[in-house]
Amino acid sequence: MSRTPQLTKSQYETLADFRYSLRQFLHFSEQAAEKAGVTAQQHQALLAIKGYPGRDRVTVGELAERLRIRPHSTVELINRLVAEKLVMRGPSAEDHRQVLIGLTPRGEKILKKLAFVHRQQLKQIGPEIHRLLGRLCGTKEHP
Repeated sequence: MSRTPQLTKSQYETLADFRYSLRQFLHFSEQAAEKAGVTAQQHQALLAIKGYPGRDRVTVGELAERLRIRPHSTVELINRLVAEKLVMRGPSAEDHRQVLIGLTPRGEKILKKLAFVHRQQLKQIGPEIHRLLGRLCGTKEHP
């Protein structure tokens, strides 16, 4: 039987600090999205579409996987994004049975603003996240 190694009080504190830092960033992200006029989930969807490896359009299934939500919930989200003119749907050039989702110019503009403020925030908190990760992973360069 495998035993779970015991953590020290300091390791628990570091893990708690790391989770707290992540929550602070997520809270920042939610507020930034709201200020830009979209929900946090809509922002995540726009970013998942634009950031998909190798292309700027995704299938419903790919988006569902990236967002870690069910396909039917993804379709509902896409419907709301289409209604807000943030994304568009269109048939795949290779397989007309497949629907691809891409950003509209409005969606691109909102995502660009959000990406900028998120990068700025990450530049500010990055050193602390890096330090905490070093402590959690036990690297020597991060006491």
